[in-house]
Amino acid sequence: MAVTAVKPHPIFLAGRWVESPDPLEIANPARPDEPAGSTYHATREQYEEAVTAAVAAFEVTRRLPAYERGRILREISAGIRERREELGRLITLESGKPIRDSLVEVDRATLTFRLGAEEAERMTGELIPLDLMASSKGRIGITRRFAIGPVAAISPFNFPLNLAAHKLAPAIAAGCSIVLKPPSKDPLTMLTVAEIVEKAGVPQGAVSILPMSRALGDEMVADERFKLLSFTGSPSVGWRMKERAGKKKVVLELGGNAGVIVDESADLDWAVKRSLVGAFSYAGQVCISVQRMFIHARIYDSFMERFVAGARELVTGDPLNPETQLGPMVDEAQAQRTQGWVREAEALGGRVLIGGTADGSFFPPTVLVDTPPTAQVCSNEAFAPLVVAFKFDDFDDAIRQVNDSFYGLQTGVFTNDLQHSWQAFDQLEVGGVIVNDVPTYRIDHMPYGGVKDSGLGREGLRWSVEDMTELRLMVVAEPDKVAPRPSN
Repeated sequence: MAVTAVKPHPIFLAGRWVESPDPLEIANPARPDEPAGSTYHATREQYEEAVTAAVAAFEVTRRLPAYERGRILREISAGIRERREELGRLITLESGKPIRDSLVEVDRATLTFRLGAEEAERMTGELIPLDLMASSKGRIGITRRFAIGPVAAISPFNFPLNLAAHKLAPAIAAGCSIVLKPPSKDPLTMLTVAEIVEKAGVPQGAVSILPMSRALGDEMVADERFKLLSFTGSPSVGWRMKERAGKKKVVLELGGNAGVIVDESADLDWAVKRSLVGAFSYAGQVCISVQRMFIHARIYDSFMERFVAGARELVTGDPLNPETQLGPMVDEAQAQRTQGWVREAEALGGRVLIGGTADGSFFPPTVLVDTPPTAQVCSNEAFAPLVVAFKFDDFDDAIRQVNDSFYGLQTGVFTNDLQHSWQAFDQLEVGGVIVNDVPTYRIDHMPYGGVKDSGLGREGLRWSVEDMTELRLMVVAEPDKVAPRPSN
């Protein structure tokens, strides 16, 4: 039976739905012969219209009262919740993410926009006494946060809804206009959310969601009309963007090769269970996916036996099946790249305990041991369902090995030794230390970001709003107190 062609989804340009002469077909990673849908790349003229509109709309958004910004964000949150099943299925079709994980992502985005509303309503300032010396007598300081200006945002394919929400929600909360470039691999999710944004009544021109070519995206990065660039993606791309961004503020969330330490005192069953989730959720295509496991020598054999057995039991296959735990990678090229890294590790002396061979865009759960730290599966970001295990005898050495990395996003530490918890918090060179859970843990109101090559700045609604605003100080002098008037 012939498949009926579906009309391409229009793009959201400054409050208008438009088409372009540059079509963009969206692949289905699980079924390459069945496209997930189609839309358009914005033209240069459409990009220019969006930026011009964002600059003009900022004069409106910067003056929106808190209750109005909060109302818009709550209505977007409610609209996403109402279309939960539709959005979850769309994420799965576009990205290959298992449907149960896609639905969790929709739920998280619902929370992200609701949290944005709360942050819009508590952008408070501070009263600062300035009379710390005699010459400053009779003066006080008052601070207030002001929206920074139009925001350029670029979001990644692995969380096409919630990581875009972490740019859109704080921009609206702060009073900024925004032009968002969604990922070309799965833009339909945010274009569908744009329907909800439009219905919520954002000011005309305040939001544009435009798939773009790489060349046009590069122009957006350097465009001086934007006052902040927020990018989530690969380190190599992100740091080059910072070089081209000019004087605008830059926030980068760039991923890593996250480590997990399993100490001798750890709850072994819990550590195995959570490490399986951290390593293989969404085929490892998560910035904080467990990639390197450091396990105390006294429990190494027991942990590895349970971990490999658990990996063998993972349900792989059709991501639309609610039972599926491991679906495809985003495309066949990434699966082949991962297989190449595994073969390199083997050539350097590493051993594959399970997995290691691609099947189209699917890559099985893969566990390696005896791998030198210089191999790409250790030193670079795998972004795949792949983990490398190491033994350690001394907790100090485990911390040293985790820190032996260009990256520093988050680390998980399974331990029931309080001293080791504090030591990890003090010495690990990362943005977040997660005790008794995997580095893959994140909830959307916490500060999230990394150090070293893992990025610059923090996401999480409160911290994103701070980045999207400028702190301004007003000093008030009280003349009667500064220089008392002589009495008559």
